[in-house]
Amino acid sequence: MSSLPKNIRIGRNGRIGILKKIPHDLWQHPRYVGKAKVVERSTGSADEEEGVKIATAMLALLELEFSQVRAELEKIEAGEKHPDEGKYDEILIATAGSTVQAKSPTIENQTGRKTGAVRQRSQVGEETRRDIIGAAMQEFAEKGLSGARVDEIAARTRTTKPMIYYHFGSKEKLYATVIEEAYGGVRSKEQGLHLDDLPPESAMQRLVEVTFDHHAAHPEHVRLVCVENMERARHITGRPSMVQRNAIAIETVRTLLERGERDGVFRPGINPWHLHLLITSFCFIRVSNRYTWNAVFEMDLWEKNNVAQQRQMIVEAVLRYVKPEP
Repeated sequence: MSSLPKNIRIGRNGRIGILKKIPHDLWQHPRYVGKAKVVERSTGSADEEEGVKIATAMLALLELEFSQVRAELEKIEAGEKHPDEGKYDEILIATAGSTVQAKSPTIENQTGRKTGAVRQRSQVGEETRRDIIGAAMQEFAEKGLSGARVDEIAARTRTTKPMIYYHFGSKEKLYATVIEEAYGGVRSKEQGLHLDDLPPESAMQRLVEVTFDHHAAHPEHVRLVCVENMERARHITGRPSMVQRNAIAIETVRTLLERGERDGVFRPGINPWHLHLLITSFCFIRVSNRYTWNAVFEMDLWEKNNVAQQRQMIVEAVLRYVKPEP
């Protein structure tokens, strides 16, 4: 191809992408206020023919988004609430022909004009993102970042390759989101324990048990963390959301230690980061090293009786560690 269609470009990394200005009349919509007024996304493809097909589909999706936002602004200006029409058909993407088709009910606004609308983004968008993240987590855990393919992720979902790039921009950004999701899983479990309602010793036991069980139930999370360590954490370094989300883990341990110290059941001076490391490292390594351990020692760490003993062992180890000196 001698020239690229409008709003499609080749990025500095050699991959085809889109670059499109947000229409001026939409700048006041909450989705765009305070944000860049240019949409820049990568298709993830360096092949010009494939990249243009994906980019064309992404641009069509973007136009659908602009149409929805414009309809919402008209509703707001007419004094109506933010639209919540709900029942919309799925967006159908035909990448072979580089087209996007959408069916939607017609909304009659107060000015009498009829406007097409796609299913409310807050619902469908989140459903699609969750579907993609779940499939990507399996793909990255099995093959790592370099071995994973967006085509395979799309094949695991109910969506398409263009939609994946539409939501996440690139394979690397999707990967970083997946890593953050893996960390967020255990953080969410910790926050749902309501440890303040339990005596300090019982709360500490519960925290250790849930950490152990979560790692055992999600070996894909452990593999992802191993992959990112091989990448020297370059995809998550500098992400404020990662720092803020995981700071909660240390604050949970710190608060629990302080409460136990006040009650005289925990010794003073325990470093919450070190205690978190003690708990996490045991729960992590029995998952990450399962196969090498079995090969070297001919012992399956996941054998039922071994699991029960390990769970009890880490609980006792932590409780003895925090116990006051005689």
